[in-house]
Amino acid sequence: MMRKTFMMMGAAALLLVYAPGMAGAASVDGTWRTPKGWLIKIAPCGDARCGTVVGGTSELDKHNPDPAKRSRKMVGVRLLWGLKKSGKGWAGKLYNPHDGKTYTGKVAVSGDSLKLSGCVLGGLFCRSQTWRRAR
Repeated sequence: MMRKTFMMMGAAALLLVYAPGMAGAASVDGTWRTPKGWLIKIAPCGDARCGTVVGGTSELDKHNPDPAKRSRKMVGVRLLWGLKKSGKGWAGKLYNPHDGKTYTGKVAVSGDSLKLSGCVLGGLFCRSQTWRRAR
């Protein structure tokens, strides 16, 4: 009987140690794959989170509103910044290199999916996209 009690206490202790890690599995942090196959790494930057292109493309930032940046490669370009927890998700700025616009947006994680949605001009023009966690 005593052995069974110790085993149950041990199992409970393991659950307490590993439960926070299991809850963190749905974190926004990590590397994500866009529908075009780009790899975006989201990580802490200051007191927020940022997402930077780390691979999967050889494209240039040809739609950037700054003509001086249109010849730079997309690898190394920050697409997300200022992401902070907001309700059940995250909110911050999202740069869309396909139209050169920066959106005020939201990011929500559900399992291995990350849904981004952003709007400009007070919600007049909105876009969304779903990324998958890279393995």
